[in-house]
Formats: sequence, structure tokens, C-alpha cells
Amino acid sequence: MGVEGGLPETSNSISGGQQESVVLARDITGPITFTTAGKRVPAYLQDPLRWPLADGWDALLAGAHRARPDEIGDAIPPYVPRDKDALIRRRLKRAAHAGGLVLVVGDSTAGKTRACFEALRAELPRHRVAAPADGPDLITAVEVVDRTTTPCVVWLDDLETYLGPEGLEPGLLAEITRLRIPALATMRHQQFEIFATPERTIRTGTEHARAVAVGARVLRQMEPIEIDRVWSAQELERAADAGDDRIADALTHHGNYGLAEYLAAGPALLQEWHRANRPGGHPRAAALIAAAVDLARTGLRPPYPLALLAVAHEPYLAAAGGPLLRPEPLDTALKWATRRRHSVTSMLVPTQDTNVWNVFDYLADHTHTPLPDTTWYTALEHAAPDELFTLGLHAQHVAPAVAETIYRRAADAGDTDAMSLLGMLLAEHDRDAEAEPFLRRAADAGDTDAMSVLGMLLYERGCGAEAEPFLRRAADAGDTDAMCHLGLLLYERGCGAEAEPFLRRAADAGDTDAVLLAVLLEKAGRTEEAEAFYRQAADAGHTGAMVNLGNLLRNTGRMGEAEDLYRQAADAGAMDATLNLGHLLYHVGRMDEAEAFYRQAAGAGDLEAMNNLGVLSHNAGRLEEAEVYFRRTAHAGHARAMVNLGNMLLRQFRVEEAETFYHQAADAGTTEAMFNLGVLSRQAGRLEESESFYRRAAEGGHSGAMFNLGNLLYTAGRMDEAEPFYRQAADTGHAAAMHGLGNLLHVTHRADEAKLFYRQAADGGQTGALFNLGFILHKAGRSGEAEPLLRRAAKKGHAGAILCLGTLLVDQGRAEEAKPFYRRVAQTDA
Repeated sequence: MGVEGGLPETSNSISGGQQESVVLARDITGPITFTTAGKRVPAYLQDPLRWPLADGWDALLAGAHRARPDEIGDAIPPYVPRDKDALIRRRLKRAAHAGGLVLVVGDSTAGKTRACFEALRAELPRHRVAAPADGPDLITAVEVVDRTTTPCVVWLDDLETYLGPEGLEPGLLAEITRLRIPALATMRHQQFEIFATPERTIRTGTEHARAVAVGARVLRQMEPIEIDRVWSAQELERAADAGDDRIADALTHHGNYGLAEYLAAGPALLQEWHRANRPGGHPRAAALIAAAVDLARTGLRPPYPLALLAVAHEPYLAAAGGPLLRPEPLDTALKWATRRRHSVTSMLVPTQDTNVWNVFDYLADHTHTPLPDTTWYTALEHAAPDELFTLGLHAQHVAPAVAETIYRRAADAGDTDAMSLLGMLLAEHDRDAEAEPFLRRAADAGDTDAMSVLGMLLYERGCGAEAEPFLRRAADAGDTDAMCHLGLLLYERGCGAEAEPFLRRAADAGDTDAVLLAVLLEKAGRTEEAEAFYRQAADAGHTGAMVNLGNLLRNTGRMGEAEDLYRQAADAGAMDATLNLGHLLYHVGRMDEAEAFYRQAAGAGDLEAMNNLGVLSHNAGRLEEAEVYFRRTAHAGHARAMVNLGNMLLRQFRVEEAETFYHQAADAGTTEAMFNLGVLSRQAGRLEESESFYRRAAEGGHSGAMFNLGNLLYTAGRMDEAEPFYRQAADTGHAAAMHGLGNLLHVTHRADEAKLFYRQAADGGQTGALFNLGFILHKAGRSGEAEPLLRRAAKKGHAGAILCLGTLLVDQGRAEEAKPFYRRVAQTDA
């Protein structure tokens, strides 16, 4: 009963994925003039020959920010090549031949639009540029391009404007590729993260949110090129050679900002706005700008009427100090806020209506202060009906009370989508009892997402039978989350074959949570298929898939590949990967590295890692350190550590302490602890107690306990009770139990069956069984069969076998051969 030296195997656990946070895309309607081929086509899209040629297009029309002008008033400075230019142009050139969308992502004023504009002029100078105003116009533009022989490229600055079922969705993206149309798009980081980063534990659902979920599916097919806001050393060197005074000034003064950012005056305007909020400054103007910036951050679409800003800015002015700041009159404040700085832009940007104002997007992108409740409710009061859900989605995680107000208002009016969103919001905040009625009403009205989330809630509550019909209906409607949960429910019910098609559909749709399919395939022995699905999910960033694929590779001896996957998952924060990496390194003998990863996992509270640190310390002879680890882990309730501590204390003859920890582990259901207590009780002569522990361990499947219990009962003459325990242990392959069963059968005159078990035990290397079988065969006159068995037992030092072998040889007239065996017996007796 030494200290457990082997480390535990890892299990294939399935990690839940996060859901995506989405917002509704901006809805812009282009001017419609007349109908062509049964479809209304905007005038500006009707004739591709009227579209600008790429090499003659204006950068400002393309969407590039103005820069500080030079002496002749040029708003666009010379282009400084960026590090990502070659990649953008290579992909654009490939799209010109094979079709497809090239996406460039970066912060506001990072230079992404200018880089794309220059790439377009360089690679496709004679292409006509289609720049649709919104998603529906994009669909029309693609149809127009399909009908013309003129080379065209589609320009999508601010891609979020085009995403959704009425615009750029996976089907249209596939059509763009099929028609070999090149498309070039830009997107601000903030918008990209809203669409592409999974942040929710419960999906937002509804038709409105699905519009944005469509966009998220498009982005998942993209490999965006990122333009860094802060310029690299190589880019700055190229800027120094540009020969432009503005760029030279930017090189001198840009500090921690990007060069394009400085040229577009973003940092300067941001700092000037913040400085204005002081006595003697422009506090009312600062409040006006703050109100416009925060309204944009709520999801309320700009531009904003002056009357709205006049109301919305008052709480900001009051919070800053109100009358104490001696605020300027409203007209003076507006004049200051709308004045163009550095001949680039203003903080509030004019529109065609002199009473309606936009906001410089740089300010909104670089403001991260909490939004006041008053601003949320002002936005709610002025939102158009189609903006309510955008506000709700923006508010859901930062102002859930506001989101709840929005959704309740719409739900009370009978809006099914609002019921669904409200139910999900309440469930997300663990208010399941309140959520369920709204989800049921939405599900009964046919809302797929409500069915899915309601099914998940019921499943997690343990109501699988009630959850199943909701999950099936949602899965049949194409909801991949429902497919995954239905697959899991069926899998847990033992219906793996029925679960597989649901999981396969979800995996084929790109849902990484369908990694359970790979687990199912692996359990069925279909490891090649399992590996493919694990890799698919792992490549998409699913850390659970990385761990499980690492486990599969480790189990097939591909240690290097497994280690790489464990490290990748560990770097992403998966503690089970850190633990498994420690296991792998331990088993390949890299103890110091293993210990480092165990320490990392233990530091995060992993008890298994802490126990293994105890094992490593014990094996290295650091017994005091091992005891500390074992005690800490045992006190935290880790049964394996209790057994290990008991084993260690027993080796040090601290029997009473050892028994204490064995008892704790036994109470936790650990059969090894029960077995050890059975051994200690028997050694102390407490036979009834020993029998009790052996029985508990045997019931838990411990083959050693079955065998020992059989021995105890056999010794007590309780043959009928002993036999079933011997048989149970023998069925597990326990060779000593086979031998013991053979002895019992021999004593109870069932010789033929006894020989059968003696032979099985002998094949398992049991010395006593070799002797017993050889002896029986010798007595039966089958010396030829007996001799090799006796020789094997004699070679292992069995005295009875040595004597019997000598007798057998003498009986065969081989006295000279017998002498050495008799001498060994004599020496043993002496």
C-alpha cells in the first residue's frame, strides 16, 4: 500500500461555448428612381460606365479622413506605404481573378480606408468602382455587375452598414465569389468586435438580432487584415522619406498615437474636448459633444437634432459643475463644437440640415466611460421603432435594467421578438422563473430562438423530457445551439446513434460546440473522423476541442502534437490543458517542466494538480513538502490526496493518522481507502470490521477487495459465501483470485472446474497455481503435462514444486536429474 505513484488520466470533458454579442446594422435607404427587370434600381447604380474608375477616384469620396492641409490646401497627404500593403494587394489581386471579399480592420483613423484605396488604385486601376449606400443596394449592385462586361470592384467602407439578411449574408458572399467579383471592405475594430466576438452566455435571438447574427456568420468566413493604429518602426522610416511637411510634423509630435491618427486630428480633438470642460473653457460645448458621443454609444443612430442635444447635454453639464463653471450660451457652445479644427473636421459634424448634427466617430470610438442612465432613457425616448432593439442589445450587458425596460414595453404590446429577448435577458441574470413565461409565449408563437433557449433552460434544470420537444423544433428550424443541446441530451440518454446527425449538422454549420460529435466518434472507435472534427473546432479557437484532440493524440503516441495543442489551449487560459500538459510531461520524464505546470494549475485552485505536486515531491524524497501538499488537498476534499496521505503516513508507521485519512476517503466513496482499511483491520484482528470494508470496496468494483474478502470468508470456513467473491475477482482477470477459486473448487471436490481455474491462474503467472495444477496432473499420471508446470514453479522457488518435480523425475527413472531438486529442498529445510 505504497504512495500512489501513477498520475490520473485526463477525461474528455465538453466545454460550453460562449454566444455572440450582436447589434443591429445601420439602415440607410438610397434614392430609388425607377424599376428595371421588375426591380427598383437606384439611379446611381444603373450604368456601370458612369461609376468612377479606380485610378481616378477621389480618396475623400472613398471615405478616407481628411488630414491637416498643406500650404495649397490639399486635404490628402502623400501616401506612406504600410506594412500590410503587400498582403492587402495580394488578396485583392486574387479576388480579381477568383472573386471574394477582402476585409481590412482597424481603429478609427488608423489608415485602413486609405490603404485599401491605394491598393485598389495600384492593382485594379481600370476597374469601375461600385460603392452601394447600404445592404439592399449592395444586392442590386452585384446583380448589375453580373450583367455587365465592364470590369468592376465593389467598395464597402464601414462594412457593418451592409451586413444582414437584406444585404451581405453568407449566400450573397458566395454569389460574389461565384461571379468572380472582387470586393474590398473596411471595418472599425469596435464594430468588428460587436459582430465577431462571442460575449454572451445566452443568445440575443429574435428576428432583429438574427439580422446581426447573419453578419456574424459572414465575418466568421473572413480572415481580416488588421491595420495597426500605432505605426511600426519601418513605417515611420518610410514616412520620414515622404517629403511632406505635415508628415514631418506628425513624426515629431505624434507621441503614442498613430501617424494617420495624428494627421486626421483625432487625438487633438479628443484632448481639446476634454480640456474644454473647465471654468473659463467651453463647458456647455463639452457637454453637448459628450451627449452626442454617448447617444451614439447607446446605438441611437446619428445625426441628432439640436433640440435633442440641447436636452441631453444638461445632465452632463450639471455633473461637471453646472453654474460653477460659468457655462457659455447654447449658440456659442454650438459654434465652438462645430468649428473645423486643423482644417480637418469638427467634433460635431454638419449635415445638409443645419439643425441636425453628426458626431466625429473617433470621439465615440475612444470614449469608454460608463453611460449615464439619463442618456439611455433619453435615447429610448427618441428612438425610432426599428432602433429599439439596437438600443436593447447595446444596453443588455452594460445597462440591463434599461434593456429590460425596452423589452418589457415591447413585450407588453405583444411583440414576440421582445418576449424572446426579455426571456433571454432574465435567464442570463439567473432569473429563470421570470424568464420562462416570456420564453414559452415566444416559443408558442413560433420564435425559434425562444424554443432553443427554453429547451436549454429546461435541460440544465434536469427536465430533459420537457426540454426535448423545444430543442427538436428549434433544431429542425436550423438552430445549431439546439442541435448541440439535443445531441448532448440524446448522448447522455445513451442514444448516440440518434445524437450523431444533430451534432453533425451543427458541426457542418460551423458551430464549435458540436465538438461532442468528435467525443462520440472517438468513443465509437472512429478516431480519424473524431480527429477531423476536433481539429475543425480547435482551429476555430475552441479550447475544449484542443484539449480533447491533445488527449486523442497522446493516447495514440503522438506526444509532440499533443503537447503543442495543450500549450495552445493553456495559453488561451484553459486550466485543464495546463493540468494535462503537466501529465504528459510527467509521463515522458520531464519532471521539472511537469512540476512547473502543476504549480501553475495548483495556483489557480486545481486540486488534482496540487495532489500531483505531492506525488512529485514524495517521489523526489521531499517528504515534508509532499505531506503539506497532500494535507492541503485532502482538507479541500480531494479523496485521492486523502489516500496518498494515508499511504505516506502508513509507511512512516503513523497508523492512527493514516486510518483517519483512509476513513475520510472511504466516506467519499474511494474503494482503495476501503480496501486499505480492510487490510489494516484484518492485521489488527478486527475481522468483522475488515469484512465490512472489503464488502464496501468489492461492491465498488475493487478486485483486490473481492479477492481478500473471498480469502477471509474461505479461512473462516464460509465456502459458499467466499466463492462468488472469488468468481467476481477472477472475472476481472485477477490471477490470485483464479488460484483461490481453484483451491476452493478442489477442496469442495470439483476437480475438473478447479483445474480450469488453476490453468487460467497459471497462465497469469501464479506460482501456487502452477504447482497445484502440476501436482494434480502428476497424480493423474499425466507427467508430461505436469513437468513443465512444476519446472516453472520450481524456477520461481516454490518448495512444493521443487520436491514434486524431484519425485516425478525419480518415478520416471531420471534419478540423476532429480538430485539437484532434492538438494534444494534439503537446503531449504536446513
